[in-house]
Amino acid sequence: MAEKKTITVFGATGSQGGGLVRAILADPEGGFAVRAVTRRADSPQAAELTRLGAEVVQADMDDEASLAPAFEHAYGAYLVTNFWEHMSAEREKAQALALARAASHAGIQHAIWSTLEDTRTCIPLEDPRMPTLQERYKVPHFDAKAEADHYFAEEGVPTTFLRTTFFWENLLTTFAPRRGEDGVLELALPMGDSRLSGIAVADVGRTALAVFRRDTDLIAATISIAGEHLTLADMAAALAETVGETVRYRPLTPDAFRAQGFPGADEAGNMFQYYADCADRFTAARDLAAIRELDPELQDFGTWLSAHRDELRTALAK
Repeated sequence: MAEKKTITVFGATGSQGGGLVRAILADPEGGFAVRAVTRRADSPQAAELTRLGAEVVQADMDDEASLAPAFEHAYGAYLVTNFWEHMSAEREKAQALALARAASHAGIQHAIWSTLEDTRTCIPLEDPRMPTLQERYKVPHFDAKAEADHYFAEEGVPTTFLRTTFFWENLLTTFAPRRGEDGVLELALPMGDSRLSGIAVADVGRTALAVFRRDTDLIAATISIAGEHLTLADMAAALAETVGETVRYRPLTPDAFRAQGFPGADEAGNMFQYYADCADRFTAARDLAAIRELDPELQDFGTWLSAHRDELRTALAK
């Protein structure tokens, strides 16, 4: 039997990276072994990955020198940064550059960079309908990733650019429906009647694995993914059917959402305004039939809801 090719996965204890780690481990005959990278190799999450069969290594994207062992003798790498941990676009770009340099030095044969669109191509900096954040961005966690794309080409890393979207798992936590003053659950987000592209985190991992399976076919390609495009009113109706009680959609204006003032409210408000105002081009870039060719198990929203029924009921009961 041929020796397995090692895929180094950053963010292995998080959503995207964790999804890919599990996808690789679920396919023991697939020809890949997984090296799970985390800053805390002694964490319970890391211990669970070890138990499942992953090689766990410790590295920190803020410490470029620590990255070399994570890439050593690896065939491929899944590269993802977490803006929400620090909410700094410049720090996110510095981390991406460190990843690109380390991957280049190690001779990685195929990297997947988890990225997003540059929102300023649709809503320019001078456009007054949306505030400019961190001096030069509209949606910093989108724009910084997009700006970082060129690092991988400049460093000579053979890279596939995987553009993700809104994770439905956010409906279990940050953007879960909340009870209104009358006790009815409300999905209160600034999307108007526009469709939101969403995806299950597990499908990000499966799609990434499918990209690696295609060998060099998709190097230099940009692949934009989603599981379904739905209005918030339709999402609320589907949630209601799943949890067995009314869930109504209460549209907010972007300004009203930003005015809530929680940490990251400006960033999230701008993100949803971008999703809404640029919905046609954003959804058009995500051809569900093409994505399903890569991931035949791609879930639509209803399938994801059914799989998370108990978690949703628990989350909404709080």
